[in-house]
Amino acid sequence: MEKTYAAFAGERLLAAGELEAVLTKVKHKLDKDGIEQLLIFEEQTGRQADFDWSGTLEEVLERELPKPALQGPGRPKLGVVSREISLLPAHWAWLEEQPNGISAALRRLVDEASKRDPDKQRARKAREATGRFMTALAGDRPNFEEAMRALYAGERDKVESLTQRWPKSIRAQIERMMGWA
Repeated sequence: MEKTYAAFAGERLLAAGELEAVLTKVKHKLDKDGIEQLLIFEEQTGRQADFDWSGTLEEVLERELPKPALQGPGRPKLGVVSREISLLPAHWAWLEEQPNGISAALRRLVDEASKRDPDKQRARKAREATGRFMTALAGDRPNFEEAMRALYAGERDKVESLTQRWPKSIRAQIERMMGWA
């Protein structure tokens, strides 16, 4: 799934969507007017993203857009990524006994776990991402703590009621990230 981003100047939404479009709009705004309190969020995680805005738009895009994966060890055509993991000796012993090797056993375990209740997993991820966003942009707003509790309890109507006096752009971003829009 393609990552999407939302850029805010204070409480005002500047741009939302794919990274290239957001970077382009923000860079134009920075060059034209400057921006105080610029915050950019990765919408899938709610984490803030930082970018180097120096240079021309072309230089920013060249530097900040993801590069295609380089051919290296593993199976790049399949998108295989090599990383290190730490397990207890008993876990390694169990994995070594599995058919088709340790990597295949781990892939099977991950596939099985990810198929269990995907809607519940998606909802949890959306709540966590939205909570991060709300903390960054609305942590000092009235009813923030109650709104966060309602968010994690899945009480949409209560979240909407408690955030009614918040800026429209922040409320709209909450709805967008939760899939309520």
